[in-house]
Amino acid sequence: MQSINWSTEYLPGHTDNFVSNEVIADGITLDAVWENLVDTAKWTTYYDNAANIVLDDQTSSKLKFAEHFRFDTFGFPIDAQVMELVEPTDGKTARLAWHGWQNGDADTQFDVYHAFLIEKLADGRIRLLTQESQIGKPAQDLAAQTPNPMLNGHQSWLDGLVRAAKK
Repeated sequence: MQSINWSTEYLPGHTDNFVSNEVIADGITLDAVWENLVDTAKWTTYYDNAANIVLDDQTSSKLKFAEHFRFDTFGFPIDAQVMELVEPTDGKTARLAWHGWQNGDADTQFDVYHAFLIEKLADGRIRLLTQESQIGKPAQDLAAQTPNPMLNGHQSWLDGLVRAAKK
């Protein structure tokens, strides 16, 4: 199975918080999942933990490579930039990843790398994987909570993607 392309700084196990969520589903297409993931105008229709999404390039609501955008999630205002975007063409695994951050002091600075993989499996199944690695005091605080809010929130995102792709 495919995996996330981590830079050394965000390598899981060396950061303050890391979560991994995965869903394998049938009855959906890779293209339908991709369309709902890269079109930020659709996020709030299936995921209730993303709000106030604004792309720097407002000619489209779809993310592009190197796109800078902002959104609110988990109570944080996040600035982000798309670091990896590979469309699901020619049998390739679809990839979307962004670096996100919240500037601040030692107590509020927050730095994340959030990635998605979407791949076609045998028998028409689709694998959706999302992982996020986080650095900073807010990440430490999230990691100390049981259950980890990031784990539940990202599972909700994947479950919502599957529901949206089935429509």
